Amino acid sequence: MTALSLGLPEWPEVGDLVVTTVLRVESYGAYVGLDEYNNKEGLLHISEISSRWVRNIRNHVRPNQKVVLQVLRTDPGKGQVDLSLRRVSRDDKRKKLESWKKARKAETLLAQAAQELGTGVPALYGSAGVKLVEAYGSLYEGLEVASKKGEDALKEAGVDAKTAKVLSAIAQDKIIIKGVTVQGVFEATAMSSSGVLDIKDAFMKAEEVALENEATVKIYTLGAPKYRIELTAEDYKKAEQALDHVVKFTQQAWTGFEGAISFTRE
Repeated sequence: MTALSLGLPEWPEVGDLVVTTVLRVESYGAYVGLDEYNNKEGLLHISEISSRWVRNIRNHVRPNQKVVLQVLRTDPGKGQVDLSLRRVSRDDKRKKLESWKKARKAETLLAQAAQELGTGVPALYGSAGVKLVEAYGSLYEGLEVASKKGEDALKEAGVDAKTAKVLSAIAQDKIIIKGVTVQGVFEATAMSSSGVLDIKDAFMKAEEVALENEATVKIYTLGAPKYRIELTAEDYKKAEQALDHVVKFTQQAWTGFEGAISFTRE
């Protein structure tokens, strides 16, 4: 897949952070390939390796090493890119490598979808990938949303139904959403003849409430009348807010039943 198929320009801009692979090391600097730009070659001059005096350049960079660098100058006419290591902070490096890894994973998943749909990767990016970037900020973020919410999230971005189904299935299989889990126990009774069905229906609707609040929930019996709830969201704030909505919804649902419900946080 080329950089252009991912929506990147042909050349990086001054100030951009780029992921590179060291190709060869000379006494005056290192030549690197720009991983995101079809391995175009750039130069990391020895003066841009460290803010301190560099006694031996090979103590700082070595062939085949992955290095995050900042673009100082570009000259497409001459095919030159000048780069800096000393201007890249540790946090810059961490964030760039994280986004680069996500972009690579998104490429892989898009290629898998293209194969299943019987089309080319550039064509699929043009018809669906661009829409995900516009709606969610990046291809990976779009697929991550699909992993959480399913194909409807892709349809909302303008992706056709067939493509949305394939992409969301791949995303849900390959992207593991990390998060935090909070839990508690419901003690619930419903005394009517349809009591068991009432409880099941209320808990199924509670799962929908969790999804509406960007969380997922599992509710299972500990032996009637006790039921454990485990709710997972991206962070504690979202998890607590979603749990509060689920508990309030469920307690409200019980006002229509012959029975009672209580909740204990664990």
